[in-house]
Amino acid sequence: MKNYKLAIVGATGVVGRTALKVLEEKQLPIAEYVLFASKRSSGKTLPFMGKDYVVRELTEHSFDEGFDFAIFSAGGDIAKKYAPIAASCGCIVVDNSSAFRMDPTVPLVVPEVNPEEIVNHHGIIANPNCSTIQAVVALKPLDDAYHIKRIVYSTYQAVSGAGIRGIEDLRQGIEQYVSSPKNTNTSYLQKFPYPIFNNCLPHIDSFLENGYTKEEEKMINETRKILKRPDLKITATTVRVPVFNCHSEAINVEFEKDFELQQLIHTLTTSPGVVVQNTQGNRNMPYPLATTCDGHDEVFVGRIRRDRSVDSGVNLWVVADNIRKGAASNAIQIVEKMMEENV
Repeated sequence: MKNYKLAIVGATGVVGRTALKVLEEKQLPIAEYVLFASKRSSGKTLPFMGKDYVVRELTEHSFDEGFDFAIFSAGGDIAKKYAPIAASCGCIVVDNSSAFRMDPTVPLVVPEVNPEEIVNHHGIIANPNCSTIQAVVALKPLDDAYHIKRIVYSTYQAVSGAGIRGIEDLRQGIEQYVSSPKNTNTSYLQKFPYPIFNNCLPHIDSFLENGYTKEEEKMINETRKILKRPDLKITATTVRVPVFNCHSEAINVEFEKDFELQQLIHTLTTSPGVVVQNTQGNRNMPYPLATTCDGHDEVFVGRIRRDRSVDSGVNLWVVADNIRKGAASNAIQIVEKMMEENV
């Protein structure tokens, strides 16, 4: 088996560091790793694979030495500039940003859902939005079985999805409340326009003219692309909640075909990447905690119940680690799939 060379771009960020952790766990046949970040972070050392790696500055010549794969976790502007450069050097890029997701020439891939799209790459493969990834892992087998007519997304998204500054906003909000409960100072905020501690922010990313946010439009458009259903009726409301990690989603689905609830549950139970936790009335259901979802790569589904307001509808509660499955692990799974198939 070939030994590969892999670059991690944005290695010092939340997703980049998680990617390093997942790579240590998987032990893929990679002979050489190189870690890249901005000039500000270059020179830092990160512990990885039992030794300290020095982070290099990302430049226009970083890929001249030759790489098989690169995982980009450094934002859209960096991806737009450097991913095409990497691809021109023969490197296959898996990009975590939104830069290429809706480009019709770039595959948007979740390995459990549409692995066949990987071969259609032209040097760049897009990793979907974290909230979209966990949703489609649960929805694809149901679409295959019952043909989805309409989806209503309501998300409850953790602050880790906003990066280290979002995490710090929640952490400092907690610390301020503990030390001085009546203190209303917000000067500590780095990411959010309002405090996230003890609060919910009913908007993620910027607003569009139609009243939706970019995050909501991402979920709508990416779901359609991944499921190959360009006219699928979808609406979404995305909310930031005071949880450190793991996104939760209430998904209401209406089908063209009728279903037996137990058969639908069985379909989910036997689907790749899905863990059904659906015992009613006790703790066996998905929670964004380390004891259930945090730190895992699976998508957890519970609260499965028929929607009695329509002829053929179901409600799902879907929880997943947005930094692992929603970003780092999904990208690494794509790389792993290409290695297995020698794409």
